[in-house]
Amino acid sequence: MNDTLTSDVIGRRVEVNGEHATVRFSGIVPPVAGLWLGVEWDNPERGKHDGSHEGTVYFKCRHPTGGSFIRPNKVNFGVGFLTAVKNRYVLEDGPEEDGKEQIVIIGNKPVETIGFDSIIKQQSQLSKLQEISLRNCAVNGAGDKGAIAKACPSIRKVDLSRNLLSSWDEVLDIADQLKHLEVLNLSENKLSFPSGSPVRTGTFPALKVLVLNRTGITWAEVLQCAAGWPVLEELYLKSNDLLISERPADVLQTVKLLDLSSNQLIDENQLFLIAYLPRLEQLILSDIGLSSIHFPDAGTGHKTSMFPSLQYLVVNDNQISQWSFINELDKLPSLQALSCSRNPLTEGSKAAHTTRGLIIAKIGQLKTLNKCELLKPVPVGRDDPAGGEARRRARLPEGVRQRVEGSRRPPGPRPEPAPRGVPRGASPVPVAVPQGLVYRDPCLCFLHRIWCARRRGTQDTTAVFAQKPATNTEDKIS
Repeated sequence: MNDTLTSDVIGRRVEVNGEHATVRFSGIVPPVAGLWLGVEWDNPERGKHDGSHEGTVYFKCRHPTGGSFIRPNKVNFGVGFLTAVKNRYVLEDGPEEDGKEQIVIIGNKPVETIGFDSIIKQQSQLSKLQEISLRNCAVNGAGDKGAIAKACPSIRKVDLSRNLLSSWDEVLDIADQLKHLEVLNLSENKLSFPSGSPVRTGTFPALKVLVLNRTGITWAEVLQCAAGWPVLEELYLKSNDLLISERPADVLQTVKLLDLSSNQLIDENQLFLIAYLPRLEQLILSDIGLSSIHFPDAGTGHKTSMFPSLQYLVVNDNQISQWSFINELDKLPSLQALSCSRNPLTEGSKAAHTTRGLIIAKIGQLKTLNKCELLKPVPVGRDDPAGGEARRRARLPEGVRQRVEGSRRPPGPRPEPAPRGVPRGASPVPVAVPQGLVYRDPCLCFLHRIWCARRRGTQDTTAVFAQKPATNTEDKIS
């Protein structure tokens, strides 16, 4: 970057040696000659001061060590969207013929590949790309107008996290050219949003998933921009220091999943402002400092009218220490799954299985706890025990079920086991012994034969079993 910068660099996002910052000042900083850029780092530990030098304040930072002065030629202002796509997916040199070996660098290690060029060739066809990832590619905007729509008309999923986008308008310039866009990740872009002026609508006609983690967006800005998300189903707003200040009116009505994790300013009273989103099925409230909740419109044993569609609630890493919190969750009419890990209530002195059992008992309709499905006992009728057994076997994996069913004996009385030393299948009918004693019990017969053989001095006891069975079936001693 040359030394002839204009004032439009103020507010631009830049990269310096892998660290991201926002330009807050451009000009001369006496007594040192030349042009300087004053930047505020995303990581305040990277800076040296608060924007002042020798008693003169040139710009302000949120952190006392979040600022630095840098020469313009040390700063990367980024590239356009299409340039980043080509740098990531298009091979500049002609690929080798299929089947020939190539050396590809993965990380810092060369990897020998065969036929890798066919994959590169397929990815290089930008018009067919539907999913692209441009994370940390220094994207600063749309670039030439209409170029994205012409080169990449089929894109449906885009990851633009950790880039150099500085405003919501730059995002809209990109999205205007991606009419089939369904998933957009803008995490870790410090975006400025329009204040007061109406937001362009119709830019995201097909957008279903929007990720705005660590973007600095406020709740008022969410509601202002939400008019442009008519079919949005999943909204991620993690780590934005959000304060829910008003109820959504005619916006966010299609949202099924809302992630508000790591927003420490949210309390239970603010949650009531989003309690009537009609289609909200999943609510993620991890690490917000939540300790209590109460639904005032429903007494014990009754269901609340709030969160009518909520099926899955995540409250991990909070300050929940009272069973009254769990009791209140039983009032949610549709709740089926709960994740409540790493809370004082679940990490206390009681055994983990005891706490788990109490939670299950207190929330009657619960089917999943901490991502583990609760197995309900299968009732077996007294008049149909076999039917219950069949239902239990049907729930087993196929391979296990085949082994179990293959090892089952046929119906009927259990056959008597063959005596030890007698070949399998030998007849259990009474067997005569030389002394005239006839036994019905094969084991007694076997022991008696061994005893008689030893008395006669016969060492080979296998000859004892060569005698024919007696025809007399009465027990007698002659």
